[in-house]
This record gives sequence, structure tokens and C-alpha cells, in this order.
Amino acid sequence: MPNSQLQDPIVAIATAHGRGAVGIVRVSGRGLAPLVMALCGRALPPRQACYGPFRDADGQAIDQGLALWFPAPHSYTGEDVLELQAHGGPVVLQLLLARCLQAAADPDTEAAATPRLPRLRLAEPGEFTQRAFLNDKLDLAQAEAVADLIEASTEAAARSAGRSLSGAFSHEVEALRQRIVRLRLLVEATLDFPEEEIDFLQQADAHGQLDAIESTLAAVMARARQGALLREGLQVVLAGQPNVGKSSLLNALAGAELAIVTAIPGTTRDKVSETIQIEGVPLHVIDTAGLRGEGEAGDEVERIGIARSWAAIAQADAVIFLHDLTRRGQPDYEAAEALIAERLHVDDATRILHVHNKADSAAPGALPAAEISLSARTGAGLDALRQALLQRAGWQAATEGVFIARKRHVLALQRTATHLQAARAHAAVGDTALDLFAEELRLAHDALSEITGAFTSDDLLGEIFGKFCIGK
Repeated sequence: MPNSQLQDPIVAIATAHGRGAVGIVRVSGRGLAPLVMALCGRALPPRQACYGPFRDADGQAIDQGLALWFPAPHSYTGEDVLELQAHGGPVVLQLLLARCLQAAADPDTEAAATPRLPRLRLAEPGEFTQRAFLNDKLDLAQAEAVADLIEASTEAAARSAGRSLSGAFSHEVEALRQRIVRLRLLVEATLDFPEEEIDFLQQADAHGQLDAIESTLAAVMARARQGALLREGLQVVLAGQPNVGKSSLLNALAGAELAIVTAIPGTTRDKVSETIQIEGVPLHVIDTAGLRGEGEAGDEVERIGIARSWAAIAQADAVIFLHDLTRRGQPDYEAAEALIAERLHVDDATRILHVHNKADSAAPGALPAAEISLSARTGAGLDALRQALLQRAGWQAATEGVFIARKRHVLALQRTATHLQAARAHAAVGDTALDLFAEELRLAHDALSEITGAFTSDDLLGEIFGKFCIGK
């Protein structure tokens, strides 16, 4: 968005589409006092809820509701903010929105020639929060946490997003940045005075400082990975031959009859998806068409379903390869199992979790050792599968102190760690490589700064805020 547009006053409906008890129209910009007078018929005291009518151009009441006035800089965006809380009908909110735009375009008096609030326009997605970031009301990690809190799919994700919004993640990142800055200052001061005969690395305990920074970074990164998992969840695909119990397992995990279960091979023709949660971690579970050779597919629809199954497997974080214990040892079944296993393991064997179903009907001694056996029909063994999925995801049960994070945060922390490792390698050479040591510290500092937005690009800002909802 051009910088000139960021100076425009903006307005939007700030509540979700549809009918509700209350709906909010939000305005932000500089010099909103004339608009307040036009809409409410009086000046409003700051930060107090005032009940009254919202008037149209003829002075007739559009609705009765609460108006809240937040003069700059004490507002969400750092600008003047007006919030109109009316009844939550779509027509009422659209009338209020249109009235705001009309009142802004009209002059204050008949004698005046200029609009009351020039350039008032509809807000872009995320523009209110973008202005809060640009006006130093939030840093970038906190701004992202606003969207993450709205979109949280589990209680653990919501609590973690709340920690990030309160600044817990940002404070830890900033503390790391300051420690790197202090070490950089020592290095660069030494470079500025090369005539001094001082062993800088020993004098400043550079190795000890690096150890402490890397140790703290590792702890922050571990919690960020947990936070990213809470936000993104895990994509889990159920794969296997027809009639091994994939749909039954999906229903058992979800606790609902989502997929049709019959004894007819090829019942599942397309992907069936459901998001469940295990210990607060969202798992996006996908039931797929049974895998078998193209010549064995019943018809064209099943062939398309099998192709989609392999496409889903390629994108999954984890694949549950489901086996049928009641058919173990049957030549045709074992041959098909071997072909599927070969194709699955070509890509990435670490993603594959072997699970054996129908344990309640299996013959004694059929249960393989060191692999998960369960019964989707009775539920026996489901808890072991849930724990195995969490372990495969890298989840740790203790979520206290975890803050919500995004993939870009984790990547930035990984780049920081890489630059610190390079700095350590230069430190091993001694004071002759201080310039390279300083450069790696600078790059580590810049990577950390990207998380909070202290060092970032306009393109990144556009990508982040463009994914917010309008009105936020």
C-alpha cells in the first residue's frame, strides 16, 4: 500500500458478517472530532461509553447504541478512533457505514466548501492493526498475534496467542537482541582501535557470551516451535489398502460418524477431512481412498480418488499407514502392502507411522511387536496412537510459557542460530577474524529484528496484514 494512503482516515465494519446482538463500525484517522459531532450530535468524553442515537443526514436516528471516542494517541491505532456499537443486523451496519462516508464527504456547514473529513475510505484487510504497528502501539509479532488469537482453533492456541499479544515473545526476542548488540559493540570498538595490544576474545569473554546467547536462543526456539505447532497444527493422512479401517479410525478419532463405513472395497472415493485436537494441538486428519493399483480400481471415480490420496500423502506432515491384522499372511494382501510401503518410503520414511487395526478380531500372536495396534471399532489403543502422533509432531506436554509463533518466526530464529554458529567459527580463529565475527553478529541481529519488525521490508508487511480480516 502506498505510504500516502496510510495517512487517509479509514472506516470498516469491525464485526463478523451475519446477524448478531451487537455490531461495531470503527473509524480511525486524524481529526475525527467533526465526524463525531455529525454522527452523534454532540462531542463525546474520551474513553467513556455514551448511549444515544446515530443520526442520518436529515437528523433522523438510524439506530440507538453506544459510541466510544478514543482521541490520539490513546487508542488501538494511535490515531483518533471512533467506535459505534449498534444492533448487529447487516442492514443497520451498512447504513451506519454509508452514513460515516457521507458525513465525511459533506461540509460542516452550508457555507463551508471543504468536506468535513476529506479522503475517508473503506479500510483494507488488517489496516487498523497495521496502523497500530506503524504507530508503535504493537510490534510485528504482537500484531500477528492479534490475527492468531482470532483464528485460534484450540484453547491452548488461544492462551499462547494471548501471551504473544501481551509481549512475552517480543520481550524474549528483544532481550536476545540486546545481548547480541552488547557483544557487537565490544567487537566493533576493538576494530576501531586496532593499535591496542589486547586479546579481545579473552578479555571480553566472547566465547562465554556466545555460549549464553546460544543457550537462550535454543530455549526460545524450542518454545517457538511448540507455538508454531499450536498455530499450524499437524496434517495427518490415513493411508492404506481398501477396507483396512481408515474411515472407522477417522470416526473414532473425531468421535463422530463423519465417513461412511461399509464392507464394500472402495467406499471412500474422495478425501474426508476433520480437525481434532490432542492436548490442545490441532490435528487435521484426512481419510483417503484405499490405495491399490490402477488396474484394480473399480471405476474412473475410484482411480481419481486414489490419485488424490497420493497427492494428500505427498503434502502430509505425518502418514498413518494402516494395516489389517485379520489379513496378515494372505499373499495378495502382503504383496499389495509391500508395493504401498515401497512407494511411501521413497519420499520420507520418517513421516510414516505404522498402525495395525482390528486388534479385537485378530488371531492370537498376530500383533507385531514395537508397533501400534488398535481397534477402531472398540477404541482400544487409540490413546497410544494419539501420543505417538504428538511425539511425531515434536510436542511437549508442558505448554506453560509457550507463545504462539509462525513459520517465519521459527525460520528467523534458525537463521540467527546459523549466524551465531558462524560467529563461533570465526572466534575460534582468534582476533585476526574479528571483522568476520562482527559481520556474523550483525546478521544474527538483523534476523532477530525481522521477528518484531524492527528490521523488515514493506513487502513482508503487505503479505502479513493482507491476510487479516477487514475491520481488524
